[in-house]
Amino acid sequence: MISGGSTDGDSNRARKAMGRRVCLEVNGRRRNEPIISFGPEDLRGVSLPHNDALVIQALVANYDVLRVFVDNWSSVNVIFKEALIQMDLHEYQLEAIETALFGFAGHTVYPKGEITLPLTLGSGDLRKTIMTVFTVVDAPSSYNIILGRPAMNEMRAVASIYHQKIKFLVRGQVGEVKRDQPSSRKCYGETVRIDQKKERREGKKKKMVQEAREIEEK
Repeated sequence: MISGGSTDGDSNRARKAMGRRVCLEVNGRRRNEPIISFGPEDLRGVSLPHNDALVIQALVANYDVLRVFVDNWSSVNVIFKEALIQMDLHEYQLEAIETALFGFAGHTVYPKGEITLPLTLGSGDLRKTIMTVFTVVDAPSSYNIILGRPAMNEMRAVASIYHQKIKFLVRGQVGEVKRDQPSSRKCYGETVRIDQKKERREGKKKKMVQEAREIEEK
């Protein structure tokens, strides 16, 4: 889970103002809108049993992007700098932000900025495109993009990790995006290795600091 970022304001004052707003819900869903649901038919092709994260492929700025991690708990959408470089978008002007992100293996990360890009999910007549804000992070990751609550809410999408699928409303119908389980499992293994390397590096640093202190105390 990633928290922080500018989703609810890029300052303490802005976040407090957001918290004071009163949201009024009117009539729930709109008339004649289909209900999004998941059933046994949505499990076709899913490797069971599983504990896999939901990883999909998406079209971002007209690039087919693999390894897109769907994380309903994250307060921001994240695109990693390396992915921007691969997409040849790294030279675009980023909008500066002040708020740090928390949750990257327990560390605080200061974003490089924000960039607004078109995000497309689905295919054919059930394809939906929105413009959404991505927070740019320069950090090692097995994923290219993390889709958080902002994109999911803008898409009016619902994700089922068990069914390994996203469904969303598009022109009075329900579109969907299926999982990429092999990528999910590969990303998980790479994430574990990245975290292990970080832990070993930090362990070495702590050991060096401790040894330096012991030498000073002698």
